Amino acid sequence: MNIFVDLGNRMIAEAVCQLLVKIGYANVATSGKPPTKGFTPDMLLVDIATLTHDLLTRYPEAQVLLMDTGIEKEKLYATLLSYKIHGVLSPDMELHLFKKALAAVRAGEVWIDHGSVKALFHQTTSTGESSHISDREKEVIDCVYQGLSNREIAQSLGLSPHTVKAHLNRIFRKLNITRRSQLLRLTLQGRQAASA
Repeated sequence: MNIFVDLGNRMIAEAVCQLLVKIGYANVATSGKPPTKGFTPDMLLVDIATLTHDLLTRYPEAQVLLMDTGIEKEKLYATLLSYKIHGVLSPDMELHLFKKALAAVRAGEVWIDHGSVKALFHQTTSTGESSHISDREKEVIDCVYQGLSNREIAQSLGLSPHTVKAHLNRIFRKLNITRRSQLLRLTLQGRQAASA
């Protein structure tokens, strides 16, 4: 498996690369030492400072592990809404859990450390509804972010205005918000955090 480590702190990125090699992953590259020609990562290990749409577009097939380096829960949640993340790692996790996380994500599972799970549970509504946002709901959120009205969203996505309104109501419940402005703020925070 090819792993590309792209963390904001180069010293930590190099330490993570050395750790990966030590535990048996021979094909590891970092942004500090660009990968050899023909190297295509199967997995990206990034943090909030390096997670960009450009990186994900460059390696669309790669699974993405986000290292939580103290992200505020709102920014973490917004980032999970804005990007296709396969796992969230705590920087202070034990080595056996790190190995387990890599194996789980490689096997197609999702890995989220305990602290991040707690942050996500805080985003669950009082009715207990899951905060998972569907792909269609993400499309609606993206249209709201672009400033489209419900009718324009309906035309853009080939839906009825009633269906758009139903999607927005579900999104609001899942995110425990009541207004479009709150949805815009969450989405903007996620995109700003990821581009910072």
